[in-house]
Amino acid sequence: MAEKIKLHPVTPHQKRIFEITDHLNNDDIVLLPTDTQYALACRYTNKKGIERIRLIRQLGKDHFLTLICDSLSGISKFARLGDNQFKVIKRLIPGPYTFVLPATKEVPKLLLNPRRQTIGFRVPDYAICEKLVQELGDPLIATTARHPDYPGESGNGTSDRTELFRRFEKQVDLIVDNEQKISEHSSTIVDMLGDDPVVIRAGKGIEEFLSVCAVHDLTPMEV
Repeated sequence: MAEKIKLHPVTPHQKRIFEITDHLNNDDIVLLPTDTQYALACRYTNKKGIERIRLIRQLGKDHFLTLICDSLSGISKFARLGDNQFKVIKRLIPGPYTFVLPATKEVPKLLLNPRRQTIGFRVPDYAICEKLVQELGDPLIATTARHPDYPGESGNGTSDRTELFRRFEKQVDLIVDNEQKISEHSSTIVDMLGDDPVVIRAGKGIEEFLSVCAVHDLTPMEV
């Protein structure tokens, strides 16, 4: 049964951040709130944890995972950024966006899309995520906490926080409870590999993303 830690979403107590960091350093899997939905997360170097997350979600190797970073410099270490990518991402982070980018050699092969050598990047506008990444000194690897036993449900699979915790409490090691209503919105996912972005999923923040693209004379396409 997973341990539970309650944490304020705006002003998280530093002692609790230390406790969660200890779990992550011990290669635990955490059910973690973000600025959109809850995520299953662990250290990006936690090979067994990554395999557990894929097993929990029943994900194939071609399903891209996401590195949660705390800044643009964090992304720059793990992704190859051209001028357009740099300008757009700089204007949008922190925020509810997942950017698919070509990975550098700093990213373990286990995390990459095997065909495209890419990975997703996020810098959530969320104090809990920011402080955890800063305290760890490393990114988190994460994917949305959807339970495969409830395929007909959208988003997290349930808008009930207690029900979400019940579904994962025997599969994760730690649950971080922000005591807030679960968001109904997913992040906006954008493929940034080409000259113009490709919107894979239009979610929270899509209007601001389109405005930033217009400023930089980019024409986003939709899948």
